[in-house]
Parts: sequence; C-alpha cells; structure tokens
Amino acid sequence: MSNAPHPTPPQATRENRLAKETSPYLLQHKDNPVDWWPWSPEALAEAKRHNKPILLSVGYAACHWCHVMAHESFEDEATAQVMNSLFVNIKVDREERPDIDQIYMAALHHLGEHGGWPLTMFLTPDGEPIWGGTYFPKISRYGKPAFVDVLHEIARLFREEPQKIEQNRAALMERLAATARRGETAIIGRAGLDNAAHQFAAIIDPVNGGTRGAPKFPQAALFELLWRAGLRTGETRYFAAVEISLDHICEGGIYDHLGGGFSRYSVDERWLVPHFEKMLYDNAQLLELLAIAFTRGRRPLYRQRAYETVGWLAREMTTGDGAFAASLDADSEGEEGKFYIWSYDDVIRQLGIEDGEFFSRHYDVTPPGNFEGHNILNRLKSPPRTEADETRLAGLREKLLHVRNARVRPGLDDKVLADWNGLMIAALANAGLMFDEPSWLEIAARAFNFIAQNMTRGDRLGHSWRDGKLKFPGLASDFAAMIRAALALYEATGRDHYLDCALAWQRALDRDYLNSGTGTYYLTASDAEGLVVRPAATTDEATPNHNAVVAQNLVRLALLAGDEQWRDRADRMIAAIAPSVADNLYMHMALLNAIDLRLRAAEIVVTGQGPAAQALLAIARRMPPLDRIVLYAPAAEALPQAHPARAKISAGGDPQAFVCIGASCSLPAKTPAELTAATAAIMNSGSGSAGAVRHS
Repeated sequence: MSNAPHPTPPQATRENRLAKETSPYLLQHKDNPVDWWPWSPEALAEAKRHNKPILLSVGYAACHWCHVMAHESFEDEATAQVMNSLFVNIKVDREERPDIDQIYMAALHHLGEHGGWPLTMFLTPDGEPIWGGTYFPKISRYGKPAFVDVLHEIARLFREEPQKIEQNRAALMERLAATARRGETAIIGRAGLDNAAHQFAAIIDPVNGGTRGAPKFPQAALFELLWRAGLRTGETRYFAAVEISLDHICEGGIYDHLGGGFSRYSVDERWLVPHFEKMLYDNAQLLELLAIAFTRGRRPLYRQRAYETVGWLAREMTTGDGAFAASLDADSEGEEGKFYIWSYDDVIRQLGIEDGEFFSRHYDVTPPGNFEGHNILNRLKSPPRTEADETRLAGLREKLLHVRNARVRPGLDDKVLADWNGLMIAALANAGLMFDEPSWLEIAARAFNFIAQNMTRGDRLGHSWRDGKLKFPGLASDFAAMIRAALALYEATGRDHYLDCALAWQRALDRDYLNSGTGTYYLTASDAEGLVVRPAATTDEATPNHNAVVAQNLVRLALLAGDEQWRDRADRMIAAIAPSVADNLYMHMALLNAIDLRLRAAEIVVTGQGPAAQALLAIARRMPPLDRIVLYAPAAEALPQAHPARAKISAGGDPQAFVCIGASCSLPAKTPAELTAATAAIMNSGSGSAGAVRHS
C-alpha cells in the first residue's frame, strides 16, 4: 500500500435508505452519514450501473463490536464520505437474513479468516465475494489496518488491477499488515505474546518449577502469562510449566504446612528453605492463581492450599475492622524462622512415637534435620498417601499448630495498605466464585467497605491506615488495585455500588495522576509532596505495575460501564508503553497479561431475571477471570442509555446470555449448558486465527 496520502473523495449526494426498514438493527443505522442500502436487487443494480464494488456489513442489534465499529466509522463523516464515494454500501441484519449471513460467513472462512460479527465483506457488483474480515478499527492498532486504508486499497485494486482481486489476496494482506505497522515504534499483538511466552517457558526449571536456579520467587505474573499462553494457543506445555511450579510451591517449605500461607521466596532451588516473612500481596496473587489452575485439572492440592491460605488470612491477617494486615515478620526471638522450624524430638514428643514417625515420614522430618540442624516441614519427597493418610495427617497438623501457637510469634505489621488490600479483595472475589465459596465474597466485601469508608477523602484514596491515621494522598497503585477490587466485586455480585466506586476512582486517577502526554500514570498525585523526580516507572516489581493493572481495569470498564472511551484509553496507554515492553519483556509481564485480556476477553452479557438468569450468571461467574468479563443486566434500565445491549434487552424474551471475544459473538445461550458450549466454542476458535485486535 502506498505511503502517499489518500485523495479526498468528492462529496456524493447522501441518501440513507434504512429508515423504512423494520429491523431494529438496521434502524440503529438509519441516521448514519453512510449511504446505506438494505440488501435488495436495487442495491446490486446500483453497483452494476456505477461499476462499484459493494461493501457489505452484517451484524445484529446485540452485537457489541458492531456498535463499536458503527461509532468509530459509520457515524464518522470523513469515513462515510470515503465509503459513499468508493462503494455501494449494504447493511444486513443477520437475524433477519441468516441466508445472506451464511453465504458470506462461509466465504470468510474459506479465506482462512476467523468469523464473527460485524462481518465486513467486499463484493463485486454481482455480489461475488472478494475479500473480507470482521471488525476494522478506525485507526490501525495491534497489527490490524485502519478501516479507511482497507477501503482505499480494495477500491484501488478493483479499479487498477481487477485481475489480482482473486489471485493476490495474500499479497493484499501483507500490504495491509505493513500499513498497520506504519508509523508505530512498537506493536505487540498475538505473535508478540506468543513469542514472549515461548521465551519465558524456556527459563522454567523442568524439575523444580519456577525460574531456573536460586533464589526462587513465586512469580505470579510469569505463571499467569504462561497460563494465558496455554489458553491462547492450546499448547499444554504452558499449563505444565505452571503446574510443576505450583506443585513444588505448594509442597515445599515456602508454604506453611501447619498454619497456611506462603512465604516471600525460597533461598534454594527446590523451594525448601524460605525467607520466612509472609506478605499479603504474594498470598493474594497465589490464591487467585491456585483457583485458576484448579478450574482446569481439578487438582485437590490447589483447592486445599487455597482454603488453608484463606484460613490463615482470616485467623492471622485480618484486622478487627475487617481489612487485611500487610505482613508477618520472618523473625521471632531474634532468629529468622524460629517460629516455624522443628526438631525431630519435638515432633515425637508432641505426637508420640507412632504418630510422630508417621508424620515425620510425610513431612521430611529427620534427626539431623533438613536445614542447618533443624527441620522445615515440606512434602517435596514424601511417599504416596491414601485418603486415610491425609485425614490422619490433618489431625496431626492441628495438634502441632496448637503447640506452635504457644511460641513467641513473629511480629505482625498490621497497617492497612490500600493497594495490597485491593489485590487480596479481588483474589477473594474471584477465587470465591471459582470455588463456589460465598463466604469469601463476604470477607472481600467487608475489607472493601473498610477502605471505601475509612481510607478515602471525597473521591480520593489514601495509601496507608493504622491506628486511626491515614497517609494521604494515595498512590496510583492504590487506585489501580482498588478499582480492580471494585470491578471484581461488581462482576461477582452485580451491585451498582461497586461499579460506581470504580468509576469515581478512575476519574480521580485520571485527574490527579495522568501523564496527559502519554496516557500513562505517574505513581504519585499532582499535589503530592515534591520529589526530585515524579516516579513514572512501567516495570513490575513484586506486584504488577500500576499501569498494567489500570490497563486491565479500563478494558473491563469499557464493557461494564458501556463506555468505549475506557477501551480507547487502554489502547493509548498500551501503545505508549509498548516500546519499553519490547526492550524488556521480563519486567513488563503484567502489561503483556493486560494485552492478552485486551485481545481475548470473552464478554459475557447475561440478561433477564429469575432462576434461569441466575443459573446463567453462576456459570459465567465461575469461569476463570483471565479471559472473561461478566455483565448482568436484569433489565434494559440497568444499563447506560448508550449501551449496545440495551436495545436487545428491551425487546424482552427469556433470560439469555451473549458471548463475544474480539469481534466475534455467539448466538444467544438460554441454558447453562448452551452458555458453557458457546464459551468453549468461541474460545477454542480464538486459539487459532483471531479477531480484529488479535493479530500481530
């Protein structure tokens, strides 16, 4: 495609012919500046008379991405002028004319493209298919060419090289891809994500899990990236890399086998010897990851560790007000790990010889010890266990926990940090859904309410609370994590209060932290105490970078609030950070995960009321949150006025759900089985070629 500017098409006489149609979908487009025709012999005759190619646009009233493309392009005067000058434009409601849809969807599949709506096809004046796609953005992004560039190239080929229309499709695609990259310093699409996953999988220790060598950190963002790659590609090696890591983390000494919860990291390569401090943020990220991994293989180990960790959280890390403390120290009585380690004689003395030896065999307890003369409880090399063995061991663990509780405890840092609490609140909400544990949602809601009521001033968050004192103003990380928590609770409960909080905090974040030149966020507020430089890093630390968390939040807000500005903001932020990501993939894993959500999120809208609707909701909410966004709209009034699903809900009918991923949407699902099948089908089809924003 030429780099020269496109000539401005002459303004044609405008005549949109959809006003007399009966289809609600067509009537939605009756005021577009596009010279739309309904499908008719007259439209084909018009194309033949002027020897113009046909632009066929197929969609339906509840199609989210149809509305996005309509807003971006069909309502835009400049785009419409190009369409009217170069094409005869035909709009079709796929529910009204499934025959037309079926013909051209099949043509798209034969072109090797992934199908979905909106379906955008280019035809000869006789109605024969030339080329097509689904959603095209107004401006090029994620390797997808801008819609106007596509229009000009198709028209040029039709006019100047008609013999190449059929035979040069591959060359056309290559040129369009080159156009999509023009002027970009870095583009990260599906191929970039797959390449990153391939690189990161190579650094996983095939024997012990985690990254090779020592020390080993439970890098949740890395494990999430690999898990997402497994979902995206269907390659089981990515799941295996995560599972071997989780297996060793869950069985190693980094896990507290008596009290629950994970330590900060392991100093050795086997996950045996931890640095014994326990951080709230590590446990939040691992709790959610365990729940996600459990949904695939249903491994009892992951469920047990998740439940034990929540038990530890409730017992040792929850303040009297229901929020979560920051951390537990590694030291007690001036010695690291003294609270947690055991001698063989201690175990025998407390449990007796028979039970003590049985316990010791399963938890690697020996007279010489497994670490500097002491024993760190672990199950890395323990023998196979029956269900009866597990029951017996559970009782013995309780006895030793009771004994341990009498020891001098490590120090508790009981300050409440908004960002770390936000991570745990979201983890509890998401894991509570996946494990079907409503009590976890109640724990999450209580912590959320404490922060919303006690750690805010107006629409602004503070950072740290302790002993009735608030450190203010907060950081961008506080807003990012608490918005994520609010959205997780909103998806879990459908309560408007949580969405209202998310929107208010996002607007405050935009007002006080936004770098208007890049669309990214400074860590500190504009009125915070002056520093020699205003921090604006985009790299991850032990927690995901706030920009990456915000990017995911914005993707979710676009659907949940029915406002595309949030998705546009996410795109701008990702584009601004992309060059840094390309330079250092390892330090930007959380942003890579955000890009995967942006490209692959399955948007599940459940409509209607009553038991049938609740059954659909339960299934949708139980799906892992990595690639699903759940919106419940019992009635049209529950949605913003401009929300694309509003018209469909207003039409009434039985409770039903719609699943969209990228630019592709399922047909309505009316039962849990249909919804499960529809989600699986659209996810599996997405593991190959993807929709508009999913190409690289």
